[in-house]
Amino acid sequence: MSTPPPIPPDYLEVNRRLWNAKTAFHLASDFYNVAGFTAGQTSLNPPELQLLGDVAGQDVLHLQCHFGLDTLSLVRMGAHVTGVDLADEAIAAARALSAQLGLAAEFVQADVLALPAHFNGQFDVVFTSYGVLGWLPDLAQWAAGVARCLRPGGRLVLIEFHPAVWMFDNDFTRIEYSYFNRQTIIEQEAGTYADHAAPLHETSVCWNHSLGEVLGALLGQGLAIRHFEEYDYSCYDCLNGLEPAPGGGYQLAHMPGKLPLMFSVVAQKR
Repeated sequence: MSTPPPIPPDYLEVNRRLWNAKTAFHLASDFYNVAGFTAGQTSLNPPELQLLGDVAGQDVLHLQCHFGLDTLSLVRMGAHVTGVDLADEAIAAARALSAQLGLAAEFVQADVLALPAHFNGQFDVVFTSYGVLGWLPDLAQWAAGVARCLRPGGRLVLIEFHPAVWMFDNDFTRIEYSYFNRQTIIEQEAGTYADHAAPLHETSVCWNHSLGEVLGALLGQGLAIRHFEEYDYSCYDCLNGLEPAPGGGYQLAHMPGKLPLMFSVVAQKR
């Protein structure tokens, strides 16, 4: 087992600044389709809806909620939901949407690796999805926080882009990074996945986490893995070189069906 890479002391502030800068562009983007959501559409996709099941009346903690569309979609499903995100501007936008639409949710600005102590044992479901784990340097600490927040019998529902995706360069032409967590990846971002033309130039700090690291962190907290699945498509057209897939979603045009693009895990507290 290799030694994890060093963690830059300012990574939280760097990434908070990045996501604050992205928020306004994401709110205005076709990608997030806030107008459609406001009109009643859900922002949740079929895979996570199937994994979540009926959450009516349940207490749900949504980690890395961005500006709250999925959080508020869960409220529409009848759940009592708390959303947590690092970016204060995203949390402010989430609170504004919640008030505008009359959808009651609590939004907390916090690092998910330092969840507030009053969350202990409070939730039936912890939900987190799509582009979340790579921003966290320590999955053992993340899994410990998840376990602490769950009631006995409660579930983590995770759906995420597959770690194999993050090995490649942006055009999927060569292997750029290790599958394993062996380096801190510091990049200069231009634009954003929701608006490639956005005049945004910020630094990002992230890490690759293998499936073994993800599952091992959860098992290390005594959580039982109840579901695991890999998918050969993406629910979102957010990577270079994607085209519509025959069964729905998007696949890589130059190697369709050959690379896992997403995975999901449901883990239960005993």
